[in-house]
Amino acid sequence: MADSLPPVTVRVADDRDLPVLARLRWQWVAERTGTPLDSGADGGAFERAFEAWWRAELPRRTFWLAEAGTDRSGYTAVGSLNVVEIGNMPRPGGRPGRWGYVSNAFVMAPYAERGVAPALLTAAMEQAKARRYQRLVLRPAPSSAAFYLRHGFVSAGEGMLVLVLNAEVGAERSADPGARRRARADAERI
Repeated sequence: MADSLPPVTVRVADDRDLPVLARLRWQWVAERTGTPLDSGADGGAFERAFEAWWRAELPRRTFWLAEAGTDRSGYTAVGSLNVVEIGNMPRPGGRPGRWGYVSNAFVMAPYAERGVAPALLTAAMEQAKARRYQRLVLRPAPSSAAFYLRHGFVSAGEGMLVLVLNAEVGAERSADPGARRRARADAERI
C-alpha cells in the first residue's frame, strides 16, 4: 500500500553517500534491463569505477539524493539526480554565464508515484536559480519527456529539452547596451 511508505526528503549528496549512489545506479540498470544484477559478481569493480567517476566529476556536478524514512526508523535511498555545471567561454565586453545539464535521474519503482521525481527536479531547479544559471538542459528518455515538459522545459530540438532560468543574467553583466534585448530574443528562439 503506497500510503504505508515512509516520507521522502531530498538533500545534496556527499562522500558518505557514495555506496548508496552506486547501489542506486546498479538498481537503475537492473530496472531498465529487467535483469536482476548480482552486485558481488564483479568483485567490486563497479563500485571502484563509480567511486573514481564520482571523484573526477564532483568538482563540477551536484548530486541530489532522495531518501525515505525518519530519524527513528533510518533512511533508505530511493532516487537521485545530478546536474553538471558548464561555464560559457568568456567573450569581450561581458562575463561568462553558466548553465546546467541534468542527468542520471532515477527513482525506484515503488516511489515513482510519490512525488520523488518532482522533488529532485525542484531541488536542482532551485539551486540552478540560486547559482544564476542561464538554463537547464537535458536529453530525457522518451518515457520521461512529458514529465519535464510539465515542469516548464520546452523542446530544443533533436531530443533535447531546455528550461530557461535567467536569460538576462549574461546580458545584465555585459557592457554592451543591446545585450539585454538580444538575450530576450535568444531566449525566445530556444
